[in-house]
Formats: sequence, structure tokens, C-alpha cells
Amino acid sequence: MLLAAVALVAVVVIGLTQAGGSSTPEDGGGGFDLATARDDLAGAPAPLAALHDQSNQLLEGGADAFEARLRELRGHPVVINKWASWYGPCRAELPIFQQLATSRGKEIAFVGVNARDKRPAAERFAAQYPVPYPSYEDPAERIARRLKVPSNFPVTLFVDPRGKTVFTHQGGYRSAADLSADIDEHLG
Repeated sequence: MLLAAVALVAVVVIGLTQAGGSSTPEDGGGGFDLATARDDLAGAPAPLAALHDQSNQLLEGGADAFEARLRELRGHPVVINKWASWYGPCRAELPIFQQLATSRGKEIAFVGVNARDKRPAAERFAAQYPVPYPSYEDPAERIARRLKVPSNFPVTLFVDPRGKTVFTHQGGYRSAADLSADIDEHLG
């Protein structure tokens, strides 16, 4: 009986220790502070600063507005993340995008595409997982089709400064190191 109690205490202590430093979907991405992120991004080049000015907004306008934004971003590498509020792996990778869009957002443009989602659900999701860049609404996946993005979720595109898609990552990122490595390899 004593051995079982000691084992239970050990499991609880280890679990609490490991949980203390992690970011999970349930905790909204580890306490990410959008205001601090925007302060960190101050001084970015104008096209990137325009993205930061629209932090966490869900933008309308469809494929035409999205393509106009990509034209404005020419000369800068772009990371495009297609997500949906209802899909677990999208939720799991958002803290990674919060982190890297903040740490690398002065050199790389980050843009979201919210596909096959209802606006109220996407807005609730964005309130829980704020990011320092906007997302474009894409309920019928018209933007995704123009970009030739697969229909699965999540998908991340890497667009070079000339506007050419150079890499497509299907599935969620498991770590900031993995996303950063893809940025360095394909946009570096």
C-alpha cells in the first residue's frame, strides 16, 4: 500500500513538473501575449508592419484580396499557414506559429488562411490563439485552390521573395525547431 502511494505521488510530481513548462492547446498557447509580440515586431519593413497592424484579424476579400496581399509582399519570403478551428493538429501547432512569427516576423511575412470554417468558430479560435499576423477567410477553399494547396489540414506553404511557392509542408509542425529549419532550408 505504501509503495503504491509513493508511486502515485511520484507520477503526480513528474506530471506537474512536465506540464509546468509546456504549451498545450487547452492553455491557449502558453500565455502568448499579442501586445508584447507586436512591440517586439516594431520597426519591421512596411509590408511586414502592415501585416502586424492587422494582427489576429480575420480578413474578408477572398482570393483576389489574398493575391493582392501576396503582391504587396514581393521581395520578402512568406510563410502561409492553412488552418481550421475545428481541427486538432491546427490547434496544436498554433503556439509554434505564435513564437516564430514573433521572433522572425521582421524578416519573413506570416499569413494565415482559415479554410472550411465558420466565422464565429474561427473568431473564437483566434481569441484563444492570437497571432501577430492576419488570416484570410476561405470557407470554400478558393484561396487554397489558387495556391494549389492540398485539401488536408494543416498545410504550410513557403513562398520565396519572387512570389514562387518553393515548398509545401503537409501536416502540423511538432516544434518551433522543425518550422524554423524549413524556413532556413527553403527561404534562407
